[in-house]
Amino acid sequence: MTKASFEARGRWRLPALLAVAVLVLTGCSGGGGGGYTFAWYILSPADGRGQANLSFLLMGFWATISISTLAMMISLTIGLLVALMGISKRRWVHRLSRVYVEFFRSIPLLVMILWVYYGLPSLTGIQFGVFVTGLICLAISDSAFTSEIFRSGLQSIKVGQGEAARSLGLSPWQTMRLVILPQVVRAVLPALGNQYVYILKMSSLVSVIGFQELTRRANELTLTEFRPLEIYSFLVLEYLILILLVSWGVRVMERRMGTGVHGRG
Repeated sequence: MTKASFEARGRWRLPALLAVAVLVLTGCSGGGGGGYTFAWYILSPADGRGQANLSFLLMGFWATISISTLAMMISLTIGLLVALMGISKRRWVHRLSRVYVEFFRSIPLLVMILWVYYGLPSLTGIQFGVFVTGLICLAISDSAFTSEIFRSGLQSIKVGQGEAARSLGLSPWQTMRLVILPQVVRAVLPALGNQYVYILKMSSLVSVIGFQELTRRANELTLTEFRPLEIYSFLVLEYLILILLVSWGVRVMERRMGTGVHGRG
């Protein structure tokens, strides 16, 4: 498959998936099996009640995007530091990085959220709000994975490049910042994009402690409208649109940075 045909297929992928999702949802409105009568009017933009419900659900986008983006930024910072520790020649530093990765990678995110929000206050007297709790747990949990991504990227760079940079008079910090890290970022960008998608989806777990993101708002609206199928179907469509847009943005960055399939000619 040529580069042009691959890019053409990519441009049509998002509209095609959205069209299929809309057709599935609207097709259900004509009636379903088992005698279920669909009530899409509760989410209709032409109805005042539907407008209010749509506005309530769509306001969860900002909460989901904000906590996921901040968590990803913190995760990248911590993950890079842990990755640098992982390639250190000092044995105790290397072992400390492995303990960090294996410990936080082994704890389910939901368990971590519940422990920090409900268990930490009993142990230390420190009580975080729902946003801070979700942010800390998402960032720390994901940093264990991003550190492994960075570590693999760092190990893929040939040793000779660092030696050449130092022979030109660059300090170890300048070598890492100007020579090594730019190449690492280009190499691991697709994997980091996948991790951002992962955080976006896992942010739904913060709803268990009351954070008003997409899933929490859908749960609350279900309790007032008593229409879980319609509301959760719309929730699926919200996440589908969000994830597809993020994936498209990552592919654009890959092309501009010359990484992945799009950047190879």
